[in-house]
Amino acid sequence: MARISGVNIPTNKRVHIALTYIYGIGLKTATDICSKSSIDLSKRVSELNDDELNKIRDHIDNSYSVEGDLRRKISMDIKRLNDLGCYRGLRHRKKLPVRGQRTHTNARTRKGKAVAIAGKKKVTKG
Repeated sequence: MARISGVNIPTNKRVHIALTYIYGIGLKTATDICSKSSIDLSKRVSELNDDELNKIRDHIDNSYSVEGDLRRKISMDIKRLNDLGCYRGLRHRKKLPVRGQRTHTNARTRKGKAVAIAGKKKVTKG
């Protein structure tokens, strides 16, 4: 099993797909890494030799912020916004959408599962 940036990448998948298992590397970045490391996209991870794996590791370490460093950077950025008390920081603090999306309807992913209002009963006329 190949290990890159502290992540075990699957050996039976193609190289550019397997690289997307690393946090911070998407499909576009993975194909760029393969082309700059001169690795054929049709190769599978199990077919790579140690020299090719080391090329990939070195390129990722030198050029990209991934896994723990990236997670730490993102959390520090959110903490900075919270400490400043700016609008984006307040939205993060309240767990609401940050980038201007509507919240009257939708926004369920960010707000969580809908909760029914307890104890609310219809008023009967009488």
